[in-house]
Amino acid sequence: MPLYEGLGSGGEKTAVVIDLGEAFTKCGFAGETGPRCIIPSEIKKSDVPKPIKVVQHNINTEELYSYLKEFIHMLYFRELEYQLLEQCTVDTGLAKGQSLPSVMGSVPEDIVEDIKVRTCFVSDLQRGLKIQAAKFNIDGSAERPSPPPDVDYPLDGEKILHVVGSIRDSVVEILFEQDNEETSVATLILDSLIQCPIDTRKQLAENLVVIGGTAMLPGFLHRLMAEIRHLVEKPKYREVLATKTFKVHTPPAKPNYVAWLGGAIFGALQDILGSRSVSRDYYSQTGRVPDWCCLSNPPLEMMFDVGKAPPPLMKRAFSTEK
Repeated sequence: MPLYEGLGSGGEKTAVVIDLGEAFTKCGFAGETGPRCIIPSEIKKSDVPKPIKVVQHNINTEELYSYLKEFIHMLYFRELEYQLLEQCTVDTGLAKGQSLPSVMGSVPEDIVEDIKVRTCFVSDLQRGLKIQAAKFNIDGSAERPSPPPDVDYPLDGEKILHVVGSIRDSVVEILFEQDNEETSVATLILDSLIQCPIDTRKQLAENLVVIGGTAMLPGFLHRLMAEIRHLVEKPKYREVLATKTFKVHTPPAKPNYVAWLGGAIFGALQDILGSRSVSRDYYSQTGRVPDWCCLSNPPLEMMFDVGKAPPPLMKRAFSTEK
């Protein structure tokens, strides 16, 4: 959560909150109720014809660092400093290559996102299991349920994209298909609970919050809960979870920017943020940012040699002084 003094009014030091997603990035100021801008997570280079995705999984650390540095510089000095907010796109969630793969090469990603949320949906558990069985169809006996009607999506004034019904109800199934490691969205939740202390699992299971643009798809939460209830009856989870009650709470904002809102609230808590921030001097000397999500990490003062003065921390990251 970087800081930039010049962006606050009256010389205040205001935390800038950045939620870097694979498809879109949300950016704004701590203490506000929504992001100031939502833009594609990509940069443009003069020698490359197409925009470069900032978040990639097949590049080395140096390339990733270079992309992130250029992207964050653009966020500060184009989107925030000059307030070109009216040109920002609308975030519709996390785009994946599985969303209409046949048209990904010819249709812009933001249009593919819109197609996903406007035309696709999540089937209920029984229908989803039948779709998965027909997809793999090892013995040739599985029959796919009747697909929903085809729909037409206008791309511009001249072109119309025809979305086949079988795509509409099957693209999201990849989130619930258990791969060779028996992993899906539902198993990730259950496996995370198993790794927590046994006396906390019941309380955690009853306080689930699902965020992200994909969670806004029709039927997603209903299917997720059905998958969880189905899995907890299996021996792998029945004997170790210590609970069968799961509750999903409605977040205080749209699921596609709840993560950003959490950062904005945290950034406005000056008493807490002061001990969870590092200065430029600290980072320059250590080259690292502590993982404050891990409670077992030692205090910062224990990371330095005895007798040496540690680099300074941010004593106050958010000021209300006039």
